Amino acid sequence: RFYCLTFNLSVKIYRSIVCRIQKNNLFCRCYLISNYTRSMKSMKKKIRIEYPLNPASGSILWGAISTPSGLQRWFADNVSKVNKTYTFKWGKTEMRNAEILNLRTESFIRFHWVDEEPKTYFELKIHYNELTKDHSLEVTDFAIPEEEEDTKNLWDSQIEILRRICGV
Repeated sequence: RFYCLTFNLSVKIYRSIVCRIQKNNLFCRCYLISNYTRSMKSMKKKIRIEYPLNPASGSILWGAISTPSGLQRWFADNVSKVNKTYTFKWGKTEMRNAEILNLRTESFIRFHWVDEEPKTYFELKIHYNELTKDHSLEVTDFAIPEEEEDTKNLWDSQIEILRRICGV
């Protein structure tokens, strides 16, 4: 006989704990889901990371961070846009929608994941140093403290791909 339960253990939500009774012993297997409770979402911390992208072209960078075709080259496997909503797809099953909250052409774009709380966002901002003629990309994102390092590592790997496609 199998039982399927859903409950909160510690910080992470375990969507299902499959339990089986076999010869009077209870065997359980937990399937961890990466979602967090609403209370944990409100504890997200703002993260800012700046990446030098010299000598990149500002217009090439802008296309890479603001258009579906540009984002599809480094950020997700498939990106589409309808009005102000971008749909990001990774692999065959993972999909997330993000709305544009704000943008300034050739300067920054700010997205909000529609499944996240309202005050969180991720932003990609291009900086230009007139003295050195170099560009940098500032990434702003939100993460719970336990995942801050993982979030930074993920951005590091994504920006490395961006550097390759922009020829930096």
